[in-house]
Amino acid sequence: MSEPRDIRWIMSVLPHRYPILLVDRVLELEPGKRIVAIKNVTVNEPVFNGHFPGHPVMPGVLLVEGMAQAAGILLMHDLEDRESKLIYFAGIDRARFRRPVVPGDQVTYEVELLRHRSSFAKLEGRALVDGKVCAEAVCSSSMVDR
Repeated sequence: MSEPRDIRWIMSVLPHRYPILLVDRVLELEPGKRIVAIKNVTVNEPVFNGHFPGHPVMPGVLLVEGMAQAAGILLMHDLEDRESKLIYFAGIDRARFRRPVVPGDQVTYEVELLRHRSSFAKLEGRALVDGKVCAEAVCSSSMVDR
């Protein structure tokens, strides 16, 4: 992929919508190999009303979900029948949370495909802010018919 892909393109690939769509732009995509995408974190996101009042912190589970959505783009972007498919989490391994993500941060998701067989995939992801790792995990997924 030579040029970045915007939110309209992302929404044509993923079924997710606000408030759970957690990828704003794809910067790099090497089919069958890796993806680099970003999420701009703003204080206007509903999760910050309760996590935590007066000290907003992006929940770690949403960082893992963002990695998973980037992985979904990597797996589904060139499928001809992607409208008839969904990707489900099948497992999360070695999840680690290194530093908080707060409003104003731009999260970069780097996800690499480790294994892909039929409808099963295993991917390794990292969420970074300013080049520093905030979260990392190995995620497994299963593709199913809608």
